[in-house]
Amino acid sequence: MSALFEPLTLRSLTIPNRVWMAPMCQYSADDRGPGLGTANDWHFSHLAARAVGGTGLILTEATAVSPEGRISPGDLGIWNDGQAEAFGRITGFLKEHGSVPGIQLAHAGRKASTDRTWRGGHPLRPEDGGWQPLGPSPLAFSETHPVPAELTQQQIAETVAAFADAARRALAAGFQVAEVHGAHGYLIGEFLSPHSNRRTDHYGGSYENRTRFAIEVVDAVRAVWPEELPVFFRISATDWLDENPEEERTGWTVDDTVRFAGDLGEHGVDLLDVSSGGNAPRVRIPTGPGYQVPFAERVRSETSLPVGAVGEITEARQAEKIVADGQADAVLLGRELLRNPYFAWQAARELGAEAAVPDPYHRAY
Repeated sequence: MSALFEPLTLRSLTIPNRVWMAPMCQYSADDRGPGLGTANDWHFSHLAARAVGGTGLILTEATAVSPEGRISPGDLGIWNDGQAEAFGRITGFLKEHGSVPGIQLAHAGRKASTDRTWRGGHPLRPEDGGWQPLGPSPLAFSETHPVPAELTQQQIAETVAAFADAARRALAAGFQVAEVHGAHGYLIGEFLSPHSNRRTDHYGGSYENRTRFAIEVVDAVRAVWPEELPVFFRISATDWLDENPEEERTGWTVDDTVRFAGDLGEHGVDLLDVSSGGNAPRVRIPTGPGYQVPFAERVRSETSLPVGAVGEITEARQAEKIVADGQADAVLLGRELLRNPYFAWQAARELGAEAAVPDPYHRAY
């Protein structure tokens, strides 16, 4: 029996296997007019292909809870009902073909208003379609990024409410998992880290204050999300600043992540999706196969919170070992699923397991 193809039940939701699709921005939504931020045929075909390929859980790209929360003009959003309705066709197809549809709810914070990655990802000026980024403190991400406007306490409360409203719409659109995006140097992660959060009010300074905004968002989402369905939280386990001491800066650490995982569990989070980095430029990250798995493993071994592992997981037996050895409860594949939508099928065959195959494709298996 393959551990990778054992179902996983969180609350009352059973996910058919442990091969999951990580959120990956496509930068392909309409960037103006009434269709701003709305899923289109590209998003349908992109997500549907992974469901046909047997992926157990499919998470959308970072989906903005407000217009200014987009990373780029081409990002998806779910701040209005029309955007939610467009997701219905996608979630219905994913369920029909055995996958669980999940949505990542996000706000880009000080890293908002940048161009699409294949155009360089540079910050956009207002005359080029950009907008004013927001952040916990007036600190630019890098020398080329604009200084964000510091969020007032009223704006913080409005952003918390925007996450709750987005979760309501996501539920109406048919999603079964809601993931709060707290990683990669976007708004929630910016509040968590002392590198980007220099506030002096009750949202800055101490660990308790820096985590306050994240907990408020989780509480707001959990309050509107059904008790029987799970909520995930994606985190950068480290800013990699402590691992780069010559930078002479202090950031969020793995110790902080382990402590915070316990807090998130107490507030109704069901799984921690463990990534890293993104909050500081120019840090050296020693990448390689499964390089972030030890972070997930530590959270899993020191807390009671289930975890997902991500980062250069590309082979069936590698993924099997991660789950079978108890390093993580599931693996989230990114670029490998872009290269190969049928990874789950092929992994199942290699491991002697079974994955769902649509009837029209049975002749191939």
